[in-house]
Amino acid sequence: MFTGLIEDVGRVAALDAGADGARLRIETTLAAEIALGDSVAVDGACLTATAVDEGGFETEAMNQTLAVTALGGVEAGSVVNLELAMKAGDRLGGHIVQGHVDGVGEVLAVGEDGFARRVRVGLPRELLRYVVEKGSITLSGVSLTVSELGEEWVEVSLIPETLERTNLGGAEPGNILNVECDIVAKYVERLVSPFAGKERA
Repeated sequence: MFTGLIEDVGRVAALDAGADGARLRIETTLAAEIALGDSVAVDGACLTATAVDEGGFETEAMNQTLAVTALGGVEAGSVVNLELAMKAGDRLGGHIVQGHVDGVGEVLAVGEDGFARRVRVGLPRELLRYVVEKGSITLSGVSLTVSELGEEWVEVSLIPETLERTNLGGAEPGNILNVECDIVAKYVERLVSPFAGKERA
């Protein structure tokens, strides 16, 4: 489990992609805290460290992951948000994030708003139903609050800390972002769906 609070912005130092999937080497200052087999959220996608050294770690992304997440567009030199799995007893500073990407969204617009920056992201309808204004959403692994909601998009406001410490500071229209919706909304839908449309006796 993760919290959506980014601990480092790593760099994809090498990428070996083929018919079987992709192997990535990611350079990061977090290397000393990563052990073989650890889970690491890479732009919000939970991946497993398959090799670790003092400069970074290696991981693998299977074809399914590449097909349904923005990792399919990652190249050598790309910067990625990194978060290590939450330890029992840690503060939950963001919100509950599983690292299970629900889909992708496209940055539609970026605009300055005082010291903050507003980012509008287009989402498919199957994801929008899990989003509420002032609720939580994870974009590229970052826990964010929904500041405004449209019929085909969601908007978030990024504070200077987020702009400086994550790759969302470089977000531009056309960028594709990993999206994870709030797990609570999905559980609620699952629980109430059998009773939808039924009148109370």
